[in-house]
Amino acid sequence: MKNFLKAIGQSTQGFLREEEGAQVVEYALIIAVVSIALVVALKALTASGGGFSSFITRVSNCLTTSTCT
Repeated sequence: MKNFLKAIGQSTQGFLREEEGAQVVEYALIIAVVSIALVVALKALTASGGGFSSFITRVSNCLTTSTCT
């Protein structure tokens, strides 16, 4: 029984020292913040009227012609 408790204690200490899980959480938070920033930026770009399809048309016109509005 004493060996069993000692093994549990050692594995618990190893688990508490493990930092890989923290890195995954940090990456997930970074991805979430970047995603929110992209959504906000896209909303601001398409707010000039017409929605997303209008925005894509404007970008297409800018890339194919010299007139950008």
